[in-house]
Amino acid sequence: MHSAATAPTLSHVLWPARDSDAARWMRAAILVSLGVAAMAIAAKVRIPMWPVPITLQTLAVLTIGAAYGAGLGMTTMLAYLVVGAMGFDIFTSSSAETNGIAYMLGGSGGYLVGFVLAAGVLGWLARKGWDRSIPMMALAMLIGSALIYIPGLLWLNIQPYSQGWSWTIANGLTPFLIGDALKLALAALVMPALWSLYKK
Repeated sequence: MHSAATAPTLSHVLWPARDSDAARWMRAAILVSLGVAAMAIAAKVRIPMWPVPITLQTLAVLTIGAAYGAGLGMTTMLAYLVVGAMGFDIFTSSSAETNGIAYMLGGSGGYLVGFVLAAGVLGWLARKGWDRSIPMMALAMLIGSALIYIPGLLWLNIQPYSQGWSWTIANGLTPFLIGDALKLALAALVMPALWSLYKK
C-alpha cells in the first residue's frame, strides 16, 4: 500500500521505472517526447465554441502533470517550451512566420510559464492521490487552471497594447471560462475513470 503522500502516478503504474539508470532515462525521454507531441497536437486542435473556439492545450497540460508527476510533468513542459523556442510551430497561435522566442515574449508568454507551474502542482497533487476521485481531481484542475491564468494575465497586462486590467480580463480570461469549465469537468471524470479501469 502507498501512503497518500507517496501515491504512484498513472504513468508509474502503467510503465514502472526500472532499476537501471539507462532504462529510467529511456523511459523518461520517451514519456517527455510523447508529452511534447501531445501538447503540440492539442495546441492546434480547435473546437467550435462560444464565445471563442477552444483548444485542448490546457487539458493536455493538466492531465500530463497528473499522469506524469511533478518532476516529469514540469520537464515535459520545459521541453515543449524549448522546442517552441527553436522555432517549431507548436504553440496555439503561432505560425510559420510568428513563432520561436518572439512569440514566447508576446502576449501568450505568461500562460506558457503557467504551463510549467500547473504541471508541477498537478503532479504533486496526483502523488497525494487527488486524481483518484472526481471532486479532488476537479479541485486540482481548478488550482492548475488558476496557476496558468495568474502569470498569463500578469504578463498580458504589461504588454504595450494592454489597456489596463479590465481589458486584460476581458481578453485574457473571460472568453475562455466556458471552455475551461468543460475541460475541467472532462478531466475530473477521465482521470478517476482510468484509475478505476486500472484497478479492475
